[in-house]
Amino acid sequence: MALTDRVPYQALIDRPKLVLPGGKKLAVWIILNVEEWRIENPMPRTVLSPPMGQPLLPDVPNWAWHEYGMRAGFWRQLKALTDRNVPTTLAINGNVCTSYPRVAEAAREAGFEFMGHGFLQGPMHKLDNQGDAIKRAVDTIAKFAGKAPRSWESPGLTETEDTLDLLRLNGIEYVADWVIDDLPQDIATPHGTITTIPYTVETNDIVVHALHHMPSEQFLRRSIDQFDRLFLEGDENARVMAISIHPYITGVPHRIKYLEQLLDYVIGHDDVALMTASEIGDWYRGQMVKA
Repeated sequence: MALTDRVPYQALIDRPKLVLPGGKKLAVWIILNVEEWRIENPMPRTVLSPPMGQPLLPDVPNWAWHEYGMRAGFWRQLKALTDRNVPTTLAINGNVCTSYPRVAEAAREAGFEFMGHGFLQGPMHKLDNQGDAIKRAVDTIAKFAGKAPRSWESPGLTETEDTLDLLRLNGIEYVADWVIDDLPQDIATPHGTITTIPYTVETNDIVVHALHHMPSEQFLRRSIDQFDRLFLEGDENARVMAISIHPYITGVPHRIKYLEQLLDYVIGHDDVALMTASEIGDWYRGQMVKA
């Protein structure tokens, strides 16, 4: 069966009526992505072109671009989220628990939900043994956080035809790679059902700033526009909105205030359910049993 055939088409207008906790109109989840970029490897993403068109290793400036996020940007975002008591999903490379324990410890102390995000940052297609890498990520996070992750976001949202099956085999119930709808959807695997959680390639600071090169305030503007429309549609049926952030993007000094303003805008609405990945997944599965 082709991979897309495993995710049958569903029209949003045909989805059953779903009721969010407390009768809210819109579920919003915040995904804070923390990653390990190895300086000896080509960088997953770059901000500076190589001098005279000649790629060099080690790629110090582009590695440092990301490293700044782990050393400085993360702490601005952590403060913005914890000051507002915003439930947060931490998409974490498993090895970050070892390589950046200060970051992982702060997230654990803040009560963030740990979501698997690969073992090291890099596409799933390039792994020599994808199953082993997934297991190492799950086991490392479980040991550090005290419980195994139930949710997963592949680095760069990359998957092979085997990824969903391997994720479910390793205990993952919810996956954020399939940005296909504003509501979750179930996918069958030989090891049980895995459920998509609506993620985003639009209200995602990587896309807005690192790929589309938009001004600092545009992440705020785009996210508010997205929120307003989904909130309006929530009058008819529940909706889910993801806001994806990275320490080296919206954690920098000239962008952090726009993230803070966005969080204030979201929490300023009474009919919003602030949730984590597994909370959304559990809610959806509970609703589908009733549907």
